[in-house]
Amino acid sequence: MIYLGTAGFSYNDWVGNFYPRGMPRREWISYYAREFNALELNATFYSLPKPSVLSSMIRKTGEGFLFSVKANQKITHQREGNRDIFVAFSQVLQPFIDSGKLGCVLAQFPYSFGFNRRNRDYLELLGEQLGDLPIVFEFRNIQWLRRDVFNWLRCYNLGFCCVDEPPLPRLLPPLAEVTSNIAYVRFHGRNIAKWWQHEHAYERYDYTYSESELKEWLPKIRKLNNTAEKTFIFANNHWRGQAVNAIRQLRLMLD
Repeated sequence: MIYLGTAGFSYNDWVGNFYPRGMPRREWISYYAREFNALELNATFYSLPKPSVLSSMIRKTGEGFLFSVKANQKITHQREGNRDIFVAFSQVLQPFIDSGKLGCVLAQFPYSFGFNRRNRDYLELLGEQLGDLPIVFEFRNIQWLRRDVFNWLRCYNLGFCCVDEPPLPRLLPPLAEVTSNIAYVRFHGRNIAKWWQHEHAYERYDYTYSESELKEWLPKIRKLNNTAEKTFIFANNHWRGQAVNAIRQLRLMLD
């Protein structure tokens, strides 16, 4: 089963590019769910929403719709003295679990999170704290591309996030690897000029994929989907709705 969607949905610059002008913000998630069957919820990375807010979002999505919930930055970026955040984050996940709409938890680590024993132990702690929930790790540092790491992930049924991102030194290449029953791909765009140097964070993801660039992933996606129970594909090149167009193109190619 392939689930297609975007990283986030609540962007003002999508008005006119995706959302009709004049549409109330409260209707955005329903409009989004008419076209896509999954959403990577990234608001949870910045803060933990109230359960009522999440329950409302869940009600406004249809049957079979799944959420990938991004782990809070205190879990993935701060990491020191953050034991309480695991309890709070687990409470945030409960409405998704109760509704059967939790696809997985995405834990995206920064480039500075390199491979070493201490960091690998932290990944094990994270897995223990979140119990049996499906977890996918996204690494930004190429040091994690090791056969022993992949074997370790498989041993604990922890997912590996495949990425399409700029071909820069020490970033991850476009691998197709599955280490759990979930396959996961994020399209970040290939904006080399703005990846490391930008004034605003969104500039990093300002990129329009060509048809040929997306076609490169078709055999990889088929390989992933033949191995995993669920395959999640999200576009993160969100500036002005470019992610929407990327997923639309991919869906047509896969169909």
